[in-house]
Amino acid sequence: MLTSSRSRRGRTAVLAGSALLFGMVAVQTGTGTPAHAAVTHRVLFDNAHAETAGNADWIISTSQPDPLGQNATPAAETDWTGALSSWGVALQKTGGYSLKTLPAGSALGYGGTSATDLTRFDTLVLPEPNTPFTSAEKTAIMNFVKNGGGLFMISDHTGADRNNDGYDAVEIFNDLMTNNSVDSTDPFGFSVDSLSISSDRPAAIGDSTDPVLHGSFGTVTKSLIASGTTATLKPADNPAVKGLLYRTGYSGTTGAFFATSTFGSGRVAFWGDSSPADDGTGQSGNTLYDGWHDTGATNAALALNATEWLSGTSGGGSGGGPATCTAAQLLGNSGFESGTTAWTATSGVITDSTARTPRTGSSYAWLDGNGTATTDTLAQSVTIPSGCSARFGFQLHVDTAETTTATAYDTLKVQVLNGSGTVLATLATYSNLNAATGYTQRSFDLGGYAGQTVTLKFTGTEGSKYQTSFVVDDTALDVS
Repeated sequence: MLTSSRSRRGRTAVLAGSALLFGMVAVQTGTGTPAHAAVTHRVLFDNAHAETAGNADWIISTSQPDPLGQNATPAAETDWTGALSSWGVALQKTGGYSLKTLPAGSALGYGGTSATDLTRFDTLVLPEPNTPFTSAEKTAIMNFVKNGGGLFMISDHTGADRNNDGYDAVEIFNDLMTNNSVDSTDPFGFSVDSLSISSDRPAAIGDSTDPVLHGSFGTVTKSLIASGTTATLKPADNPAVKGLLYRTGYSGTTGAFFATSTFGSGRVAFWGDSSPADDGTGQSGNTLYDGWHDTGATNAALALNATEWLSGTSGGGSGGGPATCTAAQLLGNSGFESGTTAWTATSGVITDSTARTPRTGSSYAWLDGNGTATTDTLAQSVTIPSGCSARFGFQLHVDTAETTTATAYDTLKVQVLNGSGTVLATLATYSNLNAATGYTQRSFDLGGYAGQTVTLKFTGTEGSKYQTSFVVDDTALDVS
């Protein structure tokens, strides 16, 4: 524990033996290992929760778990059997996706040895589940997303209980988000509305940079509702939540027919009706609706763009396989060796003071550490190219004179802001309780902001009695 405070201007506090104290360097990630595959994007379609009950047929193929068992080189939607076969075949034809189905009688798991364990996939598609997830399955789903997975939730209207067990997709999804062992405090920032909307053509918002609305599979203009529902957005609970298509006459936080969000290092998409993904083909005896080819909507582009976004890429359009991204480190003056170049910071935050030790080089960023009521900030704006996965990382050392082991008196928030200064996400909050010897690597997935210009901001807030120093070095925003 370091007890010295420092001058805001000169950073001249003398700290005997500080070089020895920083001799050990800890390495860890802040949010877990991302699930995204490097080249082939792995998608698991769920069929273990009555997705084919009643007249439904929400599968990509009758060959499960591997649709290639039905046809190894599908060229048309009828080469695989299922109401979602067009979706599956379109992805398979790109050459950039590996598709599997979780068969009926199985269970979702995370961290096991099964060939369909979620650790083996980048994206999980839940196409209108009709039986509730068990407690263990909810834990698996939430941890999968938190650690970097993509979750595609496709609902239907309230009362669409296809197997007559008392549950519909609206209830099942709301239960997942409010009754799990990982985070039940509205983790995705939305709830599914208990509505039965007979028909509508929800329109897309005007955002030319959004990778779901403008992905490599095409531009999304409209979807359709043929008995479906919407979601209510709660950005106060999760600032990353965003409505992309809205029911006619609705906007803002209500009537979102298609929405996206993030949770931990992962991504989430919600669609309020299963009919848009239905291609009108499937097993005999089912009542199907061809929303996939509806000429008044762009449902195929919406489903496929969302899948590639959830899988951690904006590539994969027809005719060329996954798009490539030039690997690069995007932050300017990432080690602070050029003073305030590229950064906006409180005066004196970027320093070469010998009172603390940089991890590398001679300079670093030192927020707070005064022992007085202080707020220090450090920020840089950066554009993340479309089609790229992105990971933001930095080395952090925290030392403090606080003696408590229970109360966070001094804090450092790490946030993502848009061009207007609105907070899109709080990636982490550190405090005097994180004090430790040496630097620790912190890392976060920012792939959800591909195609956008964002500001990465550190805000250190200190109380008025004991110092806590938040020392940052070796920042990076790596894209690939």
